[in-house]
Amino acid sequence: MKAAKKSPRPAAARGRFGWVKWVFIVPVVLVLVVQVYFFLQIWWWVDHNPSMTSFMREQESALQDKNPKAEIRQTWVPYNRISNNLKRAIIASEDANFSEHEGVDWEALQKAYEKNNKKRKVVAGGSTITQQLAKNLFLSGSRSYVRKGQELVITYMLETLMDKRRIFEIYLNVVEFGTGTFGAEAASRHYYRTSAANLSAGQAARLAVMLPNPRYYDKHRDTSYLNRRTSTILARMNAVDVP
Repeated sequence: MKAAKKSPRPAAARGRFGWVKWVFIVPVVLVLVVQVYFFLQIWWWVDHNPSMTSFMREQESALQDKNPKAEIRQTWVPYNRISNNLKRAIIASEDANFSEHEGVDWEALQKAYEKNNKKRKVVAGGSTITQQLAKNLFLSGSRSYVRKGQELVITYMLETLMDKRRIFEIYLNVVEFGTGTFGAEAASRHYYRTSAANLSAGQAARLAVMLPNPRYYDKHRDTSYLNRRTSTILARMNAVDVP
């Protein structure tokens, strides 16, 4: 006796399930393609300097909405032409464990979370220098869990492909120091009419303290907090090792 043949799945059902399958496959493929792009771009930047970052383009576009001729200020300078005062000040202010962690300082993140919970608002970030660089290179200034997750992936790519010195060199050249002002050289010229190589300890400490809110401090350069925090960072700088 012949076994009964299985009836083929109705065409409508096959079409329905095929559509569902692609709904899941396409986003996964797109995400993987984006990650490969990020990886290859970081690999290129191991020994090539970025010209513009995502954050620079975003800020330039915002400035040009008000003034079509507006341009950002940024001049790339090599690592050895940036004052060690600024390197020490930024590490002391932004990421004291920069040389030790692997991109993310989980202890600092936990402390920031507890502090924000206590204040019931965001008063601390906990992002490392590498995380800040990941955001500046590729992402927008918006805040979401998806963006934070992508930031962490890029952070580990940076730490895998680059040494600390290269990460810090790029950061020093692309970080925002004020309205339309990016990088140590442009900031030194903008605020002190000097080069990044010639920054004094006091000048460097003040620039480092401005980093969490640079556009605000560009307009408010003599607040009591800025003065107090600058003194604190000055006292910490000599204990900092730079890569």
